[in-house]
Amino acid sequence: MIKQLSCVFLFLLAIVGTAQDKIVFDVKIRGTKKTKVSFVKKIIKVKNGAVLDSVKMDEDIAKLKRLAGISHAYYQVFHAKDNFYDVYYNIEESFTIIPEVNLFTARDQNVAYRLALYDFNFLGRNIGFGGFFENNVFNSFGLNLFAPYLFTNKIGIALNYDNIVRREPLFTSAGTANYRYSNRGIEALLLYEFDFKNNIQIGGSVFNEEYLFLDGVKSDVTPEFLDLEKWQFKFIYTFNNLDYDYQYVSGIRNSLDTRIVTSNNEFQEDFFLIRNRFDYFKRVGKLGNWANRIQLGIASNDDSPFAPFEVDNNVNIRGVGNIIDRGTAMLVLNTEYRHTLVDKGWFVMQSNIFLDAGTWRNPGGELGDFFDIINTRIYPGVGLRFIHKKIFNAVFRVDYGYGLTQGNNNGIVFGIGQYF
Repeated sequence: MIKQLSCVFLFLLAIVGTAQDKIVFDVKIRGTKKTKVSFVKKIIKVKNGAVLDSVKMDEDIAKLKRLAGISHAYYQVFHAKDNFYDVYYNIEESFTIIPEVNLFTARDQNVAYRLALYDFNFLGRNIGFGGFFENNVFNSFGLNLFAPYLFTNKIGIALNYDNIVRREPLFTSAGTANYRYSNRGIEALLLYEFDFKNNIQIGGSVFNEEYLFLDGVKSDVTPEFLDLEKWQFKFIYTFNNLDYDYQYVSGIRNSLDTRIVTSNNEFQEDFFLIRNRFDYFKRVGKLGNWANRIQLGIASNDDSPFAPFEVDNNVNIRGVGNIIDRGTAMLVLNTEYRHTLVDKGWFVMQSNIFLDAGTWRNPGGELGDFFDIINTRIYPGVGLRFIHKKIFNAVFRVDYGYGLTQGNNNGIVFGIGQYF
């Protein structure tokens, strides 16, 4: 009898406890113009009738601030009646239809250009859609679609078509050979979000590569013409715990990228590639941001000029030059301190002090190549950032890197968006 009374008492306590919970009466979205309210309600965790949960609301806000169409967001809670509360998600949108016009010097010292137009909030549903045209000695173009929440609040797709043609060097023991390189292919990826912090991309691509000898040192390893059909399987796992406050970022992110590439030629065997990228960001006082990126990659160690990891200005080492070397493994550290000099309304100017350092394994070489000074690049430098807070990724950057290791160059690097 006592045991039965105890059970009844516990049951009544549970009912009373539940009755005292604060309940979400209505979730209201304010500030949206282009972004669809139905899309916002689709991807957030807090729903009408659920228990009021500050942890879920914090996660919703962090997730919204990661979206291309939203520059800032915050929530407010107001009492509605009894134990019911209204939750307001206040959103500041970004302008997301971004034209791009870039001028730069090509390898033959002629002026090259790139024109692009992307909408990063296409249809108001956080879909990235657009394309580019580039003339850099040869003409290239591409079309891209990225829709992470196309089907549900967890499932989406990415589709890419590229027709890239450029002048590219291949490095052999005999010297450097310059080729007209073309890559035409289509890629399809399935995007799945496990939860707020974890997601994967899985899929593959079919593409054709052509190498046509232009000038330089001829070699049996690099024939005058190659026509390669290739297939690639890709799996990317990302852990993302970054929090954004306009130009400031804090937290960590890790991305593991695994690829298997098959081809039908004797000059490049089937190979695998694994690359891990770890990012760490920390706010420093009110105006500072310390940013760090560590990349570790390893691939099949074929003694071939087609090694997958490049040493390049726009990829890993600022000031080093455009594709000056290749390797079958890499270790790269980028660290920089960003300090806000001007923050007036929509405009921000940041200074930047950085150190880029990396080392590579030679094709067919040993892991001991990492410790060979010839394969090491160390570049400290300074830069500036000009930022529009209300336009997505509207960061114009200029950096000057100075090489410390033997035989290195110095150079200025321009770009759109933070370097990492």
